Amino acid sequence: MSRDHVHPDQRSAAAAGAPLSSVETPFLELLARGASADAYEQPALLARAEGRATEQIVALEQAKLLALRVRSELEGRRRREAELSALFETAHDLAGLRDLDAVLQAIVQRARSLLGTDVAYLSLNDPARGDTYMRVTEGSVAARFQQLRLGMGEGLGGLVAQTARPYVTDDYFKDDRFQHTLTIDAGVRDEGLVAILGVPLMLGHHVIGVLFAADRRARVFEREQIALLGSFAALAAAAIDTANLLTETRSALADLERANEIIRDRSGVIERASDVHDRLAQLVLHGGGVHDVAAAVSQVLDGAVEFTEVTATPAEALEASRAEGHAVRHADDWIAAVVAGGELLGALVLRGQPGLDPVDQRTLERAATVTSLLLLARRSAAEAEQRVRGELLDDLLDARDRDPRLLRERAARLNADLDATHVVLAARLDAAAADADQEAAARRRLWSAASHLAATRHGLAAARDGGTVLLLPLASGDTATAVARRAARHLGTAVHEAVSVGASAPVEDLAARPDTVAAAYEESRRCLDALRLLGRSGDGAAAEDFGFLGLLLAGDRDIAGFVDRTIGQLVAYDERRGTDLLHTLDAYFACGMSPARTKDELHVHVNTVAQRLERVGRLLGADWQSPARVLEIQLALRLHRLSAPTQR
Repeated sequence: MSRDHVHPDQRSAAAAGAPLSSVETPFLELLARGASADAYEQPALLARAEGRATEQIVALEQAKLLALRVRSELEGRRRREAELSALFETAHDLAGLRDLDAVLQAIVQRARSLLGTDVAYLSLNDPARGDTYMRVTEGSVAARFQQLRLGMGEGLGGLVAQTARPYVTDDYFKDDRFQHTLTIDAGVRDEGLVAILGVPLMLGHHVIGVLFAADRRARVFEREQIALLGSFAALAAAAIDTANLLTETRSALADLERANEIIRDRSGVIERASDVHDRLAQLVLHGGGVHDVAAAVSQVLDGAVEFTEVTATPAEALEASRAEGHAVRHADDWIAAVVAGGELLGALVLRGQPGLDPVDQRTLERAATVTSLLLLARRSAAEAEQRVRGELLDDLLDARDRDPRLLRERAARLNADLDATHVVLAARLDAAAADADQEAAARRRLWSAASHLAATRHGLAAARDGGTVLLLPLASGDTATAVARRAARHLGTAVHEAVSVGASAPVEDLAARPDTVAAAYEESRRCLDALRLLGRSGDGAAAEDFGFLGLLLAGDRDIAGFVDRTIGQLVAYDERRGTDLLHTLDAYFACGMSPARTKDELHVHVNTVAQRLERVGRLLGADWQSPARVLEIQLALRLHRLSAPTQR
């Protein structure tokens, strides 16, 4: 019995009606002893011959298909192991390169063995003659074939050498894709080749030759075989490149004089690098800025160097510079990322010098490092000043230090004047953060923007109650409302989110009466809450903007100010002209805003009532009878009567 036949025990197990789970057993035995593919048909054929149940035959067929898949996978793995082993051995030979011809011979031998071809050979390009010639052959028997030279584009090999692409044919003489010549066809016919596969030998983007595998019969080369030959071609190219490098090294040793000349040429560049090092050190010691560094490097490199923000720098080049830690070329410019702790702070850009010397490139990179240190120092100083400003404002809000002299001295060191008129602002972000970390980051951005605003306006800022509080001086002719709205716009632009700002009424004598700051802060918070309730997100307002509601929001309940803002022009007109507009307006409202009933109440002609109401409209504005204005005017009239009961 041959090894591919089914074992008698298998027949007995099948005849006995073994359970369905045992149908795999004969196939496992076939897999174990490496049987041929034909042997896997035997268990199902035997089951049919014995008349076994259809379900068992189906199960055997399914098990057969699975076993054949396993067999194919095992064969594929064994083949890949052999290929990897051959590649490893070839790479090992390359690592110990002593004889280029021996290494190339080993490559074609292993390629022929693994691909199972009759012949394998390798050709190299001859740049001087513009063709490619046979360098190494394995399995060749024809002398004319071994001495072939192929012009670029001629035959299969010439086409591979010309196009840098692999080509394969299962029958060379019937394939009209190639330029057939008498010389090439004669050599191929002498060798008896039919199926040919050729892959390029590449060094970078240049073809230096072609590696071939060929059969003396028609066959189809699989994709895996083409890839394997490509791997051997890469090793052959590396071997050739290594040999060339050894030759170049020997040549370089003979050119020491030229190397000395190059060193002398570079001495000027090194002196420039030393010069910029000294200049940068002096800049740091004397408190120079970022633009001073750029100016110094511009002089040394004899070009225009500038510091650019992250948003104004080409993103791809900037990211490449950060990732590589070196300056990178972008068009005709060089870009060196300014980085601190992984954070991009900007870049130093050298304009219009594409051919930058490596030493000068390093100079630009060192300047970028110095720039990052200066930016970090400036940021640290700014943060320290922000903390000091916040501490002073916290003391004013909490009334911790009531000594006016000490308060003035602390403010003066921060370029703030507590004797000037100020406005207290309460600012908060309107959008809700997705989580606690994002909310904390958003608050830090708001505090940083508020601190910067306070520093530039000679004021103070501090983080408080989930937002920020600012104390800003009020310029002559300015209003609390205008300050609040400008602050809302400025802060919203800085943090890229909507920021609402409530403002207090102007406050004075902060050093002598620090408790007024706390009261003004509470008033600004009430205005801020009112803005949110009214849906005015991202806006700024003071108590005076809310009409009679401002009486409830204001800390000092400025009744006289409300009356003056609302009906002050009527009061002044009556006092100057001796008219009775206030009394007429009182009667008009009491009579349900009916001119006919009003004239009866006042005992005057209806035209007189109309004339007086027209005068009121000119003094108070065309919208004085709108519901909102009517409510405020009636409240102001009542408050005016209460404050001056003897007047009509």
